Amino acid sequence: MLNIDSLEKGIVLDHIRAGSSMKIYDLLHLADLDCCVAVIKNAKSNKLGKKDIIKIEGRIDIDLDILGFIDHNITINIIDNGKIIEKQQLVLPKIIKTVIKCKNPRCITSVEEEIDHVFQRCDDNPHHYRCIYCEQEYQDK
Repeated sequence: MLNIDSLEKGIVLDHIRAGSSMKIYDLLHLADLDCCVAVIKNAKSNKLGKKDIIKIEGRIDIDLDILGFIDHNITINIIDNGKIIEKQQLVLPKIIKTVIKCKNPRCITSVEEEIDHVFQRCDDNPHHYRCIYCEQEYQDK
């Protein structure tokens, strides 16, 4: 049995879909942090069967839109003095920026590299997003 110490102060990203933790690690730039970060993959879960967990020592700002886009079922636990003081639930973001790239070769983002890739959620299907520049659809699920 693997045992990871509890946090005195920090953030725990729980109920991550199994296999998604490294994508979150990269998109949140957790490698750039100067603190302890634990990534637990394929942990047993009564709710999901298997899940990933990320523990971050200390308080940092996390882009909730990135997490919500990747998996809006992730639970964010804020830890202080070794206890959960706050739980945050995520929602699918209306707009996501620089998380996914437009695949349309005629899109302005393909030509102008400094332009952010911005996608807006479609109203008819919450897991579909469209590029705000060219309307190219990106299907999340």
